[in-house]
Amino acid sequence: MYKYRINDLLIQLPMKDYRKALKIIPQAINVSLNTFSNYRNIRLTDEQDIPHQKVVLLEKIFGLESGQLENFKPDYKSLKQLLEEWEEK
Repeated sequence: MYKYRINDLLIQLPMKDYRKALKIIPQAINVSLNTFSNYRNIRLTDEQDIPHQKVVLLEKIFGLESGQLENFKPDYKSLKQLLEEWEEK
């Protein structure tokens, strides 16, 4: 499974738009074709990530709300929990 939904979103496009999108999107977010291909193929288990600014641009390009490009929900603790844990030490 991929970390980001880029491929899923691209596959939903008609074939002629899909091919154009593969050329247009890297230009729009100012990365090379190879870098965009790498972004599309980041696996859920990979440590690699897309830089936040590029994620924001991709979400806007695909018409998504913030956080909707991700194929996962990060596991994190609230600041309150972190502070409580810190005090217990």
